[in-house]
Amino acid sequence: MATRPALYLRLVSLALLLGVLAGYRNPQLDFKEKYFEQWIDHFNFETYSNKTFAQRYLITDKYWKRGAGPIFFYTGNEGDVWAFAQNSGFILELAEQQNALVVFAEHRYYGKSLPFGAASLQRENAGLLSVEQALADYAVLIMALKKQYAAPDSPVIAFGGSYGGMLSAYMRMKYPNIVSGALAASAPVLSVAGIGDSNQFFKDVTADFQNYNPDCATAVREAFREIKDLYLAGAYERISRGMSTCKKLSSKDDIYQLFGFARNAFTMIAMMDYPYETDFMGHFPANPVKIGCELMLENKDRIRGLAALSDLTAASNIIFSNGDLDPWASGGVRKNLSSSLIAIFIKGGAHHLDLRGSNPADPPSAREARLQEANIIRDWVKAAAGASKQLTPDHYPARL
Repeated sequence: MATRPALYLRLVSLALLLGVLAGYRNPQLDFKEKYFEQWIDHFNFETYSNKTFAQRYLITDKYWKRGAGPIFFYTGNEGDVWAFAQNSGFILELAEQQNALVVFAEHRYYGKSLPFGAASLQRENAGLLSVEQALADYAVLIMALKKQYAAPDSPVIAFGGSYGGMLSAYMRMKYPNIVSGALAASAPVLSVAGIGDSNQFFKDVTADFQNYNPDCATAVREAFREIKDLYLAGAYERISRGMSTCKKLSSKDDIYQLFGFARNAFTMIAMMDYPYETDFMGHFPANPVKIGCELMLENKDRIRGLAALSDLTAASNIIFSNGDLDPWASGGVRKNLSSSLIAIFIKGGAHHLDLRGSNPADPPSAREARLQEANIIRDWVKAAAGASKQLTPDHYPARL
């Protein structure tokens, strides 16, 4: 008969099986991979003078109607830019409908956009990894591309999911002269600003499993409790053996890392609870929470029992979308703040499901959300194109 730590090993192994540690697959998309010489520091002339680094971005003009179509700009978040391009098919679908130029920009310090090369994350070099610097990167890149493509009057719509969604909203707030609107999907702008319950995210992760079957949450709690009891009893050998760790656990820090790893595994399963198989952030089957719960319950007989940059309400032309299956949703905007700060709710939606490409398994609410988003964005583009020409310099600014 398996012990509870052995059962817990199954739960963690399940998370590994679902791809928490797996890499993404490079997509076969129509993007061209390019690099832009970006300022290392946008705000201080003294520290790095005119030094630059190569910022990677992806671009496709496959659907663009030059002189008439908008620019759809994805504000890259914490990872390789190809991963987000591969998993944001709605933007390409919308680009085909609205004849847009599409750009996915990589966030500084991630992927291949390393200001100091391999030494970028050394303590003395990490100080320029900030929201403000990243937003300035995107603003400078947009202005340069508008000049390069002779599109000074093309409206720009920012897109992003999760942290990237926060950045898309911030772009509209900080640079409204450059960005005409933003779709901020699954963007926890309120929780990052310190509004709400800081523990709500993990409560919502638990709720995802609890809502499928209360016994799932009970099984996980019991497993965590059993390992904690073994740790307090000094039974490191038993934990190591039951968890099949590569090295024997021998300290409180080892146990802390074990708990953190397992917590993140369940978090990823909850976030990626899409109704179809996906390779985003790893390889996941359809409905991973359901599959995880069912695998856990097969063993039930063996168990004894970032502050906002300004006031949101002062902004305009931002869509905040959230799904009820996403544990980040509680930290996002879930009600309209004004006629142009619009909240869209996706019943049965996991982490920024609406940014993903259309899929027959999508819940009706996801299809409705995308249709609503498309109509709103079309209106923004039309209004921006009909307004007076944006003030654009003859060259992109030396600093922002």
